[in-house]
Amino acid sequence: MVSRMKLVVAYFGRPFHGWQRQPGQRTVQGELERALSALIDGRATTVSGAGRTDAGVHAAGQVAHIDLPSAIPPDGLKRGLNGILPPEIRVLSARAVSADFHARRNARGKLYVYRGVWHAPALPWNEPLATVLKPIEDLSSLADAVGLFRGRHDWASFTVPDPETSSTVRTLFEIRFRARRNGFELAFLGEGFLRYQVRRMVGALLEVGRGRRSIDQLRGLLENPIPGAPLQTAPAAGLTLERVYYRETPAMKISATESGPEDAKTRCGRLSNPGER
Repeated sequence: MVSRMKLVVAYFGRPFHGWQRQPGQRTVQGELERALSALIDGRATTVSGAGRTDAGVHAAGQVAHIDLPSAIPPDGLKRGLNGILPPEIRVLSARAVSADFHARRNARGKLYVYRGVWHAPALPWNEPLATVLKPIEDLSSLADAVGLFRGRHDWASFTVPDPETSSTVRTLFEIRFRARRNGFELAFLGEGFLRYQVRRMVGALLEVGRGRRSIDQLRGLLENPIPGAPLQTAPAAGLTLERVYYRETPAMKISATESGPEDAKTRCGRLSNPGER
């Protein structure tokens, strides 16, 4: 009898060519499937994720489901996989779910956080989930532009053409910007995201902060989408998939712990319409 299990997985994305299995490339899905095959006597099993993260993108709460040929206790599955997987990937939890659970189709929201720093840390293991960017002296215009993204939009300007995507309309429930002493954090909570969407949103905001694009121009890209518009794509190393939401999980909200500690002295961001979903 087939047993379906839900996994919550964390990974440090820099060594991997993204989530999705690809011939000749080291990927998170590929590593999970190899570990799972070793655990169940060489039988091939597909690990289906809630979404595909790009090369170099991290995850603190990616969700996946697997179908096992026989029941394995969740704790045993977690321990077994973590004993085989490389140290950059950890299974945080495993539990049995109904046969109709699907990690991607049942997801009702995702939280991504982008972290940038202005100067490389003195020690390489400080700020490992952030990327080093050219400093922006005045972040006020970037902060002012953040609220434009909230709501339901056609995001064609902020993705790349993809024949597998039938619609580029998505809803962004919440967005939060926080300045820190050595950089910033941007948290995006939405029903789902298109390929490169978060990184291109961050890139566009950085262009506004540097005076290379006006807030009105940014508004124009939302109101009159240009598929594959010439926008800066922020580096992958600063992006983390923090959480995937399902019907049984708590109300979707960006919390302080999920978007990082706030520096009260340097905060110049705001939460657009807090509490709305």
